[in-house]
Amino acid sequence: MARKLFIPGPIDVMPDVLEKMATPMIGHRGKDASALQESVSKKLQKLFYTESEILLSTSSGSGLMEGAIRSCTSRKAAVFSCGAFGDRWYKMAVTNNVKADLYNVDMGKAITPEMVEAALATGQYDLIAVQHNETSTGITNPIEEIAEVVNKYKDVIFCVDAVSSAGGAKIEVDKLGIDILITSTQKALGLPPGMAICTFSERAIKRAETVEFRGTYFDLLAMYKYLKKKNYQYPSTPSLSHMFAMDYQLDNILKEGLDKRFKRHEEMANLVRAWAQKHFELFTDKNHLSNTLTVIKNTQNINISQLNSKLMEKGMQIANGYGDLKEKTFRISHMGDYQLEDIQYLLDTIDEILGF
Repeated sequence: MARKLFIPGPIDVMPDVLEKMATPMIGHRGKDASALQESVSKKLQKLFYTESEILLSTSSGSGLMEGAIRSCTSRKAAVFSCGAFGDRWYKMAVTNNVKADLYNVDMGKAITPEMVEAALATGQYDLIAVQHNETSTGITNPIEEIAEVVNKYKDVIFCVDAVSSAGGAKIEVDKLGIDILITSTQKALGLPPGMAICTFSERAIKRAETVEFRGTYFDLLAMYKYLKKKNYQYPSTPSLSHMFAMDYQLDNILKEGLDKRFKRHEEMANLVRAWAQKHFELFTDKNHLSNTLTVIKNTQNINISQLNSKLMEKGMQIANGYGDLKEKTFRISHMGDYQLEDIQYLLDTIDEILGF
């Protein structure tokens, strides 16, 4: 039985989108492939409010996170973390022999512009990596305020992890001066897992040209140059199936209307937050709540694994807490193509199981 997945990803994919994954193959070096990949890129530029080139990678979002920090750090990176995935970005730097420092906050708290200002004012760093949305804690960092700080430092490349928010929250890449915005398909975009996406600004291109050891598969500059030389093709074989589905799904997203889509995500978030505050507590700083997933403190000490087992019997699934937060919190996602009635049905079912 298919389940409705109210987890941080992968989430449900609409049947018509899934069908596009079964589109017959074409040669990935032909004109049809170039046209498909260009179409996807142009639509993603609209979604991200950018004129920067789009790069596509047959990988998870982590691949392009690693590629960004390796390809565009010349001197030293400042990684700001408010959870497990920010910590992972720092680990990627260290294991790729990229000089980096980690700045973190307590789980459930947000990165502040003041933290960023203090770090960049030292003059040590030429790249900053920060999450827009932290999947483990439900934090949405104040990216607009952080951008105001970063943009004062013209030699600092601005990298943003929007893996669990892009497509569900408005992120105006060019307005904010973001050089590399990274996301992946299996979350708010409502697609199957297996492909990552990033923007790649002119500043990032120029920086990458100064970095000698950028790796191979995730060398963003190599992707960009090949794309330009070969008319929207890539150095390695891409997942054409994902691109067929993405091209179709992006039409759906643009047809819904971006402002309407972002508003729908906010309304679903508000519904879950109200329910959480009635029966439990929000784990996350209330001033920085995510519109794509909510992390709830398990104040009633319910058995989350047992709850999930009963939900699965009814065709639904939520997520336990991540890492050290397992059983202490649980997570409900509200992203992609879900509607308010889907979220309400989930919450009503949980109420019935727990006897609320």
